[in-house]
Amino acid sequence: MHIHKVRPDISLLSDSLEVPGIGYLPVNAYVLFAAEPVVVDTGLGLSNRDFPEALGGVMDPADVRWIWLTNPDRDHTGGLFRLLAAAPRARVVCTFGTAGLLGCERPIPVDRLYLLNPGQSLDVGDRTLASFRPPLYHNPTTIGFFDDRSDACFSSHCFAGPLPTVELAEASDVSEVDPEDVEAAQLLWATVDSPWVQLVDPVKFAATFQPIRDRNPQLILSAHLPPAPGVTGHMINALCGVAGAAPWIAPDQAAMEFLLTRFD
Repeated sequence: MHIHKVRPDISLLSDSLEVPGIGYLPVNAYVLFAAEPVVVDTGLGLSNRDFPEALGGVMDPADVRWIWLTNPDRDHTGGLFRLLAAAPRARVVCTFGTAGLLGCERPIPVDRLYLLNPGQSLDVGDRTLASFRPPLYHNPTTIGFFDDRSDACFSSHCFAGPLPTVELAEASDVSEVDPEDVEAAQLLWATVDSPWVQLVDPVKFAATFQPIRDRNPQLILSAHLPPAPGVTGHMINALCGVAGAAPWIAPDQAAMEFLLTRFD
């Protein structure tokens, strides 16, 4: 994992995962240096990743007070239980559904949980984190938040996009990527990750972005895109156009075997 200082009070732990035939998907975790420090997601669960060790590059894991899980997928929760062991005072912030899904593998002790619904807030000492359901998601338990002090929006899968190289996927700022490539990647990923968008009414779908428009955060921190400062309105306008888009068709076995021959 690579460490980038996004803001004086926000660090990015960037990683990536290759999606054959699509590109490299950024896999981000964040540290919010609030009065009560918050870790947002915990990276991949691969055997060669040690999230607490990577986190140690920016802070002592024992000082973590909150672990905000934007959803229960393994690319968001890979280091969760190691971090819980290394951070004995930390509580896991998530929805009831996320806690339940994680319990299918390994339950989180009830005294380490803090359950939130979209629309509720969490006080972390020097700021309030206002939770919301991002307009684009593939898991109904997804929950992002607005930080009223840093003016950042932590958007989970919303605004995500696979990029053509590892270097771009793990970049410190989305401005390192051509804007047209960013828009194309986001529109592609919306059809890959949220295939239900083909069924929604464009007007109603556009309205789901209104909470972000109203807040107008100056920094979008997606789980799967480099940090994006100053382009919130442009990215919203681009994604509003995905309603009704044709679904992405995944490779079947023949296509996968063809891809494997190319890798060889």
